[in-house]
Amino acid sequence: MKKLFVLLVVFLSNVQAQETKEISRDWISFSQFLDIKTDIKIDFILKASVKVDGDDDQTWAGLWARVDQTNEDEIGFFDNMAERPIVINEWRTYEIKGYLDSNSKRLNFGGLCINNGKFYFDDFHLFIENKDGEMEEVEIDNPSFENQIVKGQIPKWSLGIEKGKIVKIKEFEINSTTDKTVGNLGLLITGSGITPEITSIGDKNSDSPQISAMISMLEDLKNRVENKVKSMSQYEIDHLHDEKANRIGALILHLAAAEKYYQVFTFEGRGFNDEEQEKWGDALSLGQTARDKFKGKDIQYYLDIYNEVRAETITELKKRDDEWFSKVQPSYGVTNQYCWFHVMEHQSSHLGQILFLAKRIPPQPEIKNFEKIKD
Repeated sequence: MKKLFVLLVVFLSNVQAQETKEISRDWISFSQFLDIKTDIKIDFILKASVKVDGDDDQTWAGLWARVDQTNEDEIGFFDNMAERPIVINEWRTYEIKGYLDSNSKRLNFGGLCINNGKFYFDDFHLFIENKDGEMEEVEIDNPSFENQIVKGQIPKWSLGIEKGKIVKIKEFEINSTTDKTVGNLGLLITGSGITPEITSIGDKNSDSPQISAMISMLEDLKNRVENKVKSMSQYEIDHLHDEKANRIGALILHLAAAEKYYQVFTFEGRGFNDEEQEKWGDALSLGQTARDKFKGKDIQYYLDIYNEVRAETITELKKRDDEWFSKVQPSYGVTNQYCWFHVMEHQSSHLGQILFLAKRIPPQPEIKNFEKIKD
């Protein structure tokens, strides 16, 4: 017989007590979180009513569910309906079927909106398999959004996808609506002013398709790095995981330094001169000197340097063609294309490192203010 041991069940209710950030992007999510423990694999089902009044063919919505694991190196269940997006402008009930296992610690779930349009949600239900193998409904706070939304806050729900971190998105407005499936009110999220991104590699009409493709891949990876770090606080980018790790801010500067090196190597056929070594050497080498030196700056400081280096890379690559790409650098016996492939995969490698470090940043210690007691 199956057993379900629920150690702690806490739905998010006091969202005001959490860390709040406001950013700009083309998607928004809202969430609740259930801390749960089971000794065996069990199933769950998330259901809700949704409809979408889209402004373009890239507008869609979804339910989403993610299972966080006790071992953070393991990936738990995840589904955001990206393979079956909701695009229909009529109320329908949708569901996600997932599972929890003995390594699961938290079930995160909610709704997701992408790009411009009006997104309607109502009547959420969550079912978890009980000890008898039956799907038993679990109580959700404000499941049908009957509590009036005030100032863009959804009562009992959190904006974002992480417990304890509220993320407000400038492009989306959140309101109550009388367009609903049950009760008196539903949830309406309106996205506007978003320019949908079209993801592709290179320009098929380019005279140098290999150069064009490389620029696309470099930019895609840089955007992934930037999107991960751009909302981080100074505390987060300065956090040191252990005595041998690197701070996230230093890693961004390291990416810029490595790219700068390959600029002079491929465009000028040389290594760093003394002035460049003085400017970039510590960031390129990392180590203890970099740990001591690169801290105390906000994330935009590092991103500005990264952006400046990338702008020069693109300018110089566009001056060249695919024939130049195939030329060999005689000092190392590698082609220019291989050198820039290395810059690309170097970004990917450190993006993985940044993602690893970001998940392991502890909460910032509370700073207490003590008033001086006068005699």
